[in-house]
Amino acid sequence: MKVSLTVNGKDVTADVEDRTLLVHFLRDTADLTATNIGCETTSCGACTVLLDGESVKSCTVLAAQADGRAVTTLEGLASESGEMHPVQRAFHNEHGLQCGYCTPGMVMAIVSLLKENPSPTEAEVRTGLEGNICRCTGYHNIVKAALAAASEGAK
Repeated sequence: MKVSLTVNGKDVTADVEDRTLLVHFLRDTADLTATNIGCETTSCGACTVLLDGESVKSCTVLAAQADGRAVTTLEGLASESGEMHPVQRAFHNEHGLQCGYCTPGMVMAIVSLLKENPSPTEAEVRTGLEGNICRCTGYHNIVKAALAAASEGAK
C-alpha cells in the first residue's frame, strides 16, 4: 500500500506492506535511525516519536495508521542551523544518558510531557516517563534533564 507522511517537515511516500510498523517505516524507508527498536510491545519506549505532536510508541502504530499525518523523530528536533532542542541540550548538560539506547525515546517523551505540562514537579516527570525504560537505570539524571529543560521553558 502507498503511505505518505510528513517526517520532520519533509514528505516521505513509499509503497509498504500493509503490516509495516511506523518504526520500520522511519528506520528502513525514511532512513532515520535514531528511533530505536526495543521490545516491539510498547513496554520500553525506545521507539517513542511524536505523531501530530502527541507522543506514541512507533512499534505498535502501523505506517498506514500514520498516513497523511506528521511525525517528528529525534532527528527533527534540532533547528535547521543544527542548534539542539532545549531537551536535547539538557540531556547533554545534565548527563541524562548512559548507553544512549533509551535516549531518543526519553527525549521525545519529555518533549511531549513538557508540551502538556511546562512546569512539572519531579514526581510528575517520573510519572510521565513511566512508559520509558532505561536499562542502565540512569533515571536520576534523566529527571534532572527534564526539569532543567522545563526551567529553560522548553516545549
